[in-house]
Amino acid sequence: MIGPIADLRVIDASTVLAGPLIGQIMADFGADVIKVEHPLTGDSLRGHGAQKDGRGLWWKMVARNKRCLGLDLSHPEGAEVFLDLASTADVVIENFRPGTLERWGLDWDVLSDRNPGLILCRVTGYGQTGPYADRPAFGTLIEAMSGFAHMTGEADQPPTLPPFGLADSVAGFSGVAAVMMAVHHRHATGRGQVVDLSILETLAAALGPHVVTWDQTGHIAQRSGNRSSNNAPRNTYLTADGCWVAVSSSADSVARRTMELVGRGDLVSEPWFATGAGRAEHAEEIDEALSSWIGERTLADVVDAFAAAEVAVAPVYDVAQYASDPQVQAREAITAVDDPDLGPVRMQNVLFGLSATPGTIRHTGRDLGADTDEVLKEVGLSVEQIEDLRAKQVVA
Repeated sequence: MIGPIADLRVIDASTVLAGPLIGQIMADFGADVIKVEHPLTGDSLRGHGAQKDGRGLWWKMVARNKRCLGLDLSHPEGAEVFLDLASTADVVIENFRPGTLERWGLDWDVLSDRNPGLILCRVTGYGQTGPYADRPAFGTLIEAMSGFAHMTGEADQPPTLPPFGLADSVAGFSGVAAVMMAVHHRHATGRGQVVDLSILETLAAALGPHVVTWDQTGHIAQRSGNRSSNNAPRNTYLTADGCWVAVSSSADSVARRTMELVGRGDLVSEPWFATGAGRAEHAEEIDEALSSWIGERTLADVVDAFAAAEVAVAPVYDVAQYASDPQVQAREAITAVDDPDLGPVRMQNVLFGLSATPGTIRHTGRDLGADTDEVLKEVGLSVEQIEDLRAKQVVA
């Protein structure tokens, strides 16, 4: 094992996305991540999204670098095996409804008694406490409740939900930071702790200053399409050859150069132009100028002209265009990983670069129970004990 956290063992007993994403990122940077799934059904993420030759492609990515163990935690013998496994671990990740681990005899007191240095990361929609703690929740519900959907979409159209697991992904990225903070604390004290990760709260935190703005001004952010209430120009525009580009000018100097480029330098001297909020109030006039100028030019000409003027612009890509972009290719942001079922599989590379201890992708997501025997032998079970558990369908 290589990477900055190769000394950590993580038990990923979570399902679908937020929790498994925490495990994926930690595995990418060297942690020994053991994926625990029900021995009969496995993680439902295996069946989510596109499939090829009966293999879930999402699974191939999110379960990469993990060892796969089929284990029924609800069975008393399975729970005992899990306790043995947790006693060797640094981190356990779970996303069952609050009270589930307790019902199985795997509550925090039991786990921490076996392993005082253990960090238990509990991922739920609403957190471990409060009136909604026991409610089932999925990312879609969180995207609705957090305020994201209310703010997203055209002003005269329904609220818009993202076409991907936004809330779970934000929670996954946040969870890695939370777990590593707990690891840092353990270095100083020797003691583990519980991480209470609410998907609702992490997504709400990602939405910017809408809470403090509402609190101090009473303003509630509304849908404004691709425009921004904070700044202008900020929108998408159609080129002469039928391509879309996005323009943003958060810096005042960039806004000034943008308008000079499109032949409306006269607007720069207007008093309202001096602030992003002032420009946002005149977005109609600004957008009309950019739409006209960009609509008369090809994508290549627009990108070249904006780059020469040091103005921010980007084409609106689909995934194939993103993968073909020279910037993406130069940084190897997409990498090919050999898979025993599908051959080379391209996927997003590790999340960030570390100059001294970079992350790596060692293998794609494996079959259910692929590493059961290996993992259970490491915690002291004999071949006979493993086969007995397998016969009882406690392990796979």
